[in-house]
Amino acid sequence: MLQLSSTQVTPVIAQGGVIAYPTEAVYGLGCDPDNDQAIEKLLAVKQRPWQKGLILVASSFEQLLPYVDVAQLTQAQLDFAHSKWPGPFTFVMPVKSHVSNKLRGEFDSIAVRVSAHPIVRELCDSLNKPLVSTSANLAGQDPVLTSRQILTDFADKIDALVLGDLGQQAQPSTIIDARSGLVLRNGQ
Repeated sequence: MLQLSSTQVTPVIAQGGVIAYPTEAVYGLGCDPDNDQAIEKLLAVKQRPWQKGLILVASSFEQLLPYVDVAQLTQAQLDFAHSKWPGPFTFVMPVKSHVSNKLRGEFDSIAVRVSAHPIVRELCDSLNKPLVSTSANLAGQDPVLTSRQILTDFADKIDALVLGDLGQQAQPSTIIDARSGLVLRNGQ
């Protein structure tokens, strides 16, 4: 497994690779959201059913516009999400119809976050698009908190580890339904 900086890993992602990278609270697994084969590989590594869907992280809301159907949201709903970003808040928003089922699962929505973590932001800026994000762990197990554990648990399963430190969050992000305002998972 390659160990790279956030600026060096772009070609790995562009070629369909799956990476591990530090986020606000835990290590994440990620790939190109427009590459179904990469998403399938990520789901296989994590042993996660496609039906559950995945999260997209971005450095700006503009990067999420190709995926989110903003026409189904009110200005107040968008303003609320923007008031929490960048930061540890994931919003479930209506998804555009062309977005792969492998990414959105069996839902008519997609979970999105504008991250405040500098490495996540660098990754998304270097790709000029969001990154698929899911916690680096096998389904049902605790998320990975150290690069050493990534190297042990995912050595021959992923293509690269992005070097860097986790953020200061103690818990994964809070998840909020953008349409209803309902908190689906408390984080922080």
